Amino acid sequence: MGVEIVFETHAITTDNEDGIATGWLEGRLSERGRQTARALGERRRDDGLAAVFTSDLRRAIETAEIAFAECDLPVHQDWRLRECDYGEWNGMPSAQLEAERPQRIDDPYPGGESYRQVVARMEEFLDELVPLFDGTRVLVIGHSATRWALDHVLGGAPLEEVIGPFEWREGWEYTLA
Repeated sequence: MGVEIVFETHAITTDNEDGIATGWLEGRLSERGRQTARALGERRRDDGLAAVFTSDLRRAIETAEIAFAECDLPVHQDWRLRECDYGEWNGMPSAQLEAERPQRIDDPYPGGESYRQVVARMEEFLDELVPLFDGTRVLVIGHSATRWALDHVLGGAPLEEVIGPFEWREGWEYTLA
């Protein structure tokens, strides 16, 4: 049967607006981000979801809290859905970090992790998801690295091809068999 996964990124943060690569720093939603979080809830509240899974970083939690404040859909936090850990570079300008990404697929950021390590923790999360949610549809709220890992693991795309500039849209859908 499998699990239908709908992926949405956390809503817009003040760091996003300021061109900062937040990484494992908490981050806070901007006013525009709170509006997009409400729109996420309106878009997904009646989407047949069995549960919501969110990164444990504040910006993702805040997105879920705003989006699903008025419904009793279970929301689960999981650290494995976090953004890539940029280590010493958490909080650096996004433009500098983007130029560095291709070199960090297998080589970790200084004091942080590689994108291949992000994939490994996502695979662990996905392995646990099937027995608990087989035959259902779930929402995952995460980060750009979360989506790239899903594109790689579930979409079969080479990691080298999916890591790049982030392009926002209203969700991505995957099937986990």
